[in-house]
Amino acid sequence: MPSANGPALSSSPTAGNPALSLGIRELAPGDDPSAFRTLNEEWISRYFTLEAKDREQLGDPENSILRLGGRIFIARYNGEDVGCVAIVPKEEKCYELSKMAVKPECRGLGIGRALLLHAIGQARAAGASSLFLGSNSRLKAAISLYESAGFRHVPADRLPPMHYTRANVFMELLL
Repeated sequence: MPSANGPALSSSPTAGNPALSLGIRELAPGDDPSAFRTLNEEWISRYFTLEAKDREQLGDPENSILRLGGRIFIARYNGEDVGCVAIVPKEEKCYELSKMAVKPECRGLGIGRALLLHAIGQARAAGASSLFLGSNSRLKAAISLYESAGFRHVPADRLPPMHYTRANVFMELLL
């Protein structure tokens, strides 16, 4: 069932509670990017420190992601923005999965999986032949999620350059 914030992906990411709803909308140029910034600053600051590339993308996602052909998706759960993810073109038919975050109190509800699957579907629809990401071995739940969606571990030199010192896990999904 579509909502004002985009299509609802399921009646509920939690089994057995139809009163809860999840929708995913695309952030368009000119939209308020504060949820994208806040959600990402929370998890990055919790585990690491904000790096120059983080500040660039979170401070001006319109110019650093959207105007480069990238897309940002925001998950809305029970009327609140609770998660986000971006796909950013890097090379011909190759996109980076970036800036995926879910509010701490909403983790474990399937929101991250819904965002990930949505991003994969949108990359496919855009003609991408692969998605890649950089993560960190401390983020075990995130790595497990990526693996369950088909991402495979690869050497860093097989992927386009990444600008994060925290990245020590590199993954790719062939579409």
